[in-house]
Amino acid sequence: MDKNFAVGIDIGGTNTKFGVVNRNGEIIEQDRLLTNAYEQVEDFIDALHQLLMPMINRAGGVDAFLGIGMGAPNGNIYTGTIEYAPNLKWKGIIHIARLMQEKISLPTKLTNDANAAAMGEMLFGCAKDCQHFITITLGTGVGSGIVIDGKIVVGHDGFAGELGHTIIRPGGRLHKSTGMRGSLETYASATGVRDTALEMLQKYPEEGSLLRDFSINDLTSKTVYECAIRGDNIANEIFEFTGEILGESLANFVMFSSPEKIVLFGGLTKAGDLLMKPTRKAMEANLLPIFQNKVKLIFSELREADAAILGASALVW
Repeated sequence: MDKNFAVGIDIGGTNTKFGVVNRNGEIIEQDRLLTNAYEQVEDFIDALHQLLMPMINRAGGVDAFLGIGMGAPNGNIYTGTIEYAPNLKWKGIIHIARLMQEKISLPTKLTNDANAAAMGEMLFGCAKDCQHFITITLGTGVGSGIVIDGKIVVGHDGFAGELGHTIIRPGGRLHKSTGMRGSLETYASATGVRDTALEMLQKYPEEGSLLRDFSINDLTSKTVYECAIRGDNIANEIFEFTGEILGESLANFVMFSSPEKIVLFGGLTKAGDLLMKPTRKAMEANLLPIFQNKVKLIFSELREADAAILGASALVW
């Protein structure tokens, strides 16, 4: 039987998205489950297996598949392990590729989730014609995939490109999982936007805001966005602040690798120009003249789930 399909799995801090992909880069079927609903990785694998197998069988069964590709935070392409991922409940070194392969009996490869997204953009998205670009994932955390000369940079041990953990505000916010202070992830992720909202509501106690109508548990980056488009001053200032910090960081990344494009994707990009305008302004303001007005800062044209699923599946082909 011809092996015309692959499975692509994107493990995120909140959700895991997965799908069946054919050789033309078309996602035949996809689904998701909550990553953080499972305290033990073995229980997660069991749940994923139960959802995946009907999809695999509908596509012709295991014999029709070449393999499984996975993207995950702190995923190591050399070892097939997730190692000390700060945004996952499973701590230490997790041999997730081996666990998945044992469960479904298909060859399984793993890479960093942001690198998988970069592969998706390079093969099927807005970076198809691009040899030098960076993808930045703005979700529960901040991930990045760096492509130079058409190759994803992984470094000697598989962990290159952890731009979300670079320090942008020395001595700043505490990252509760890493113990580090002032990393980009603590400001420019969905979690960071929520923390900024809490800080600003305390900073301006006398100023009215739609955000005050939400409990602490209900305050999210989505509610901040919804209030911002309704004209809420504090909500808009939150995005200005977030964009400023993200833009400053992107300027550093540009001066390091001189990309043609920076592709932003993830849940936070749904904020659109509320995030893009201050980010672009801050990036350009912090670049040397030799880099200014040369880098295309754009949102991904792929659906959030699609880029990561397609990129992960590309590990198989």
